[in-house]
Amino acid sequence: MNTEERTIWRGSSSHVVNFWTHLAGGLLFWLVVPLAFSIWKVIENRHRVYEVTTQRIRLIAGVLSRTTDELELYRVNDITLVEPFLQRLFGAGTIVLLTGDQTSATFRIEAVKGAHALREEIRKHVEECRERKRVRVTEFEN
Repeated sequence: MNTEERTIWRGSSSHVVNFWTHLAGGLLFWLVVPLAFSIWKVIENRHRVYEVTTQRIRLIAGVLSRTTDELELYRVNDITLVEPFLQRLFGAGTIVLLTGDQTSATFRIEAVKGAHALREEIRKHVEECRERKRVRVTEFEN
C-alpha cells in the first residue's frame, strides 16, 4: 500500500456562492460601495483554495493574511453532499464533512464543481487512511 501523500484535487469555490452580492453590485454599479464589495468578494474567493490529498484536506484562505486549516482524513465521520438550487444550476455542490476534530467539527468545501466525484474520492481515501492507521469509528446509541 502506497503511503506517499499526493494531491487528488485542488480548487476554489464557484463564484455562485456570491451570486446575490454580484447581482446587487451589478444593479447598483453606479454606487461605489456595492461594486467595490462585489469585487472584494471575487478576490477573496480566488484566494480561498481547497486541496484534497490522499491523507488530508487543506483550506488555504486569505488575501492580505493567510490561514491554513488542515483536516486529517481518518478523522472524518460523515460526508454529506448539499446541492442548493442555485449551485445545481451551475453544476456545483457543497461537501460537508462531520469530523472528530476539535477545531473543525464541521468542515465545508463550498460550491465546487464535480462535487459528486470529489465526495466519492474523499470517501475512498478516508477508508484507506483509517485502514492504514488502523482506526475504527464506533457509534454509541442513546
